[in-house]
Amino acid sequence: MSDKVLKLGIPAGSLQESTAALFKKAGYNITFSSRSYYPTIDDEEIECLLIRAQEMARYVEQGILDAGITGRDWVVETEADVVEICELVFSKVSRRPVRWVLCVPNDSPIQSVKDLEGKRIATEAVGLTKGYLAKHGVNAIVEFSWGATEVKPPKLADAIVEVTETGSSLRANDLRILDEVMQSTTRFIANKTARADAWKSDKLDNIALMLQSCLAAEGKVGLMMNVARDHLETILELLPALQKPTVSSLSDPDWADINTIVEASVVRAIVPKLKAAGAKGIVEYPISKIID
Repeated sequence: MSDKVLKLGIPAGSLQESTAALFKKAGYNITFSSRSYYPTIDDEEIECLLIRAQEMARYVEQGILDAGITGRDWVVETEADVVEICELVFSKVSRRPVRWVLCVPNDSPIQSVKDLEGKRIATEAVGLTKGYLAKHGVNAIVEFSWGATEVKPPKLADAIVEVTETGSSLRANDLRILDEVMQSTTRFIANKTARADAWKSDKLDNIALMLQSCLAAEGKVGLMMNVARDHLETILELLPALQKPTVSSLSDPDWADINTIVEASVVRAIVPKLKAAGAKGIVEYPISKIID
């Protein structure tokens, strides 16, 4: 066991599996046990602890954890004084930011935040909601919701502030969105003491580099092909490259090899055009990491 250990918080719940999947792509294998809050990881310099995303920033700030992964929304909600190492744009459903939205029943007479003066709002993000109301000069009763927030209007609350990715749950409960309170993405955070420690700071940067490289590679593939030099300019114009394609000489001076990275979604459209323009031996290959 290494004498230097980084205490890392892994978000329990909805982000747990997607976090583990991202770490696996980055080369870290995290294994969960149904009876333990201490996942194992194949890096003796990291000690993992499962913590709810809502609590992560607080434990990181206090130094119980050196670092952790949580949403920007929960950093704001808890007002935790932490250092952001990097943004990691992933969530439980999609790669889009999650949204905290102000909602009311479809048949509610409330049409704007101003109409919530003196009304009751249910939410899990009490601090976030109070800050939003203060910005709009509105005084309302904000109550903490322990769950099932969508079903509380109109009997238990006049409105809710709830997090959503797709809006499907809100629509299913006959709710309409009045306003967006905040957009949030996942963040890799650390406490200031850990960030000031040379070894831990270097370890944090290395982890961040590998995680971000995996996210940068998502949805992209590599393409390589052989091209006659008299067709080279035409082929290069067809390629929507991530960067300038690499052109290498072949043993036959009349031919060149092109290697590039493109969005996977365009391959089916451009490969026929490349072939028609004279490209030969076209190969598509997967990309797991991109490091600039």
